Amino acid sequence: MSKSQTIADRLYSNGFSRRDFLKFCGVTATVMGLSPSMVPKIAKALENTPRQSVIWLSFQECTGCTESLTRAHAPTIESLIFDHISLDYHHTLQLAAGELAEKAREEAMKHGNYLLVVDGSIPIGNPGYSTIAGISNKDMLIKVAEGAKAIIAVGTCAAYGGLPHADPNPTGAVSVEELITDKPIINIPGCPPIPMVIAGSLAHIVTFDELPKLDSLKRPLAFFGQNIHDRCYRRPFYDKGLFADSFDDEGAKKGWCLYKLGCKGPVTNNACATTKWNAGVSFPIESGHGCLGCSEPNFWDIGSFYKTLSIPTSDFIQTAGDALAVGAAVGVATGLLNKKKQRDATKYHETVTIDNLEKKV
Repeated sequence: MSKSQTIADRLYSNGFSRRDFLKFCGVTATVMGLSPSMVPKIAKALENTPRQSVIWLSFQECTGCTESLTRAHAPTIESLIFDHISLDYHHTLQLAAGELAEKAREEAMKHGNYLLVVDGSIPIGNPGYSTIAGISNKDMLIKVAEGAKAIIAVGTCAAYGGLPHADPNPTGAVSVEELITDKPIINIPGCPPIPMVIAGSLAHIVTFDELPKLDSLKRPLAFFGQNIHDRCYRRPFYDKGLFADSFDDEGAKKGWCLYKLGCKGPVTNNACATTKWNAGVSFPIESGHGCLGCSEPNFWDIGSFYKTLSIPTSDFIQTAGDALAVGAAVGVATGLLNKKKQRDATKYHETVTIDNLEKKV
């Protein structure tokens, strides 16, 4: 890769006009969840930012995170790899294999200042359970992390341990941050994560040379700052107390809320309801299935995917964590409060919109 060529240089060399470049900056702002007013700042940054070297390590995973990345549409995977970053090592997407592939990784490590992307959990119960070029996942991660400027844990497996970490966790699977404690880490959970969230987070780091604002679980606030429930198009039905009781009843056919069918939207923070999948076509709830909560820790072990959320028991709190428990309680309480306000509004012949209710809560 060229160490001196900036992102803007790369675009201009590919025939971009100044107008095309500014459009590119506009798309980049959208992907990062920023307002159009940030376009001039992004343009200036891209004119002075070299393409970023990226090393991508895949450990205990299903390749779903990479499959998701290849479906990114803004920027596309081609634009992301060839214009924003220099993807110097990635088992699935690189041409090289065997010794040549490992040599590419070693060369990128020599230059330092690279971004390390990890998908998949790391087995420490039996380090030899998963290896790359004869090196255990644990040793590979620790070695490559030494020269990284930051680490991006892509997918729930890398962020929290994921399905390999589910009880009884036979491989002793752990997340990236359980092993690496001296590097900036950004978690992009999801099983798999939304393509635009992966691309947008990478674009932010490359453009501004800093991590985006993160929540308490180290997730980008631009994408994980609100729960799915609050931005779901079925939310008005929840507030009215209209729920599907089965996946094939009249309520389901009318698009009513899936809360009673186990939807975890009220306790799951992600951008699924707004960013959606397949270039914004749909997301699971729009397709008729409740949210599984896959961007939250231990989602696989917290209980049935089809059991209605309720005020958690102590066992639930131990399994899912206090934050998840409180989220469930708040989701239920908000729904009940909104129903009461609807009844009060009817009593006093007041016209109340959902937006008004949100402001009053």
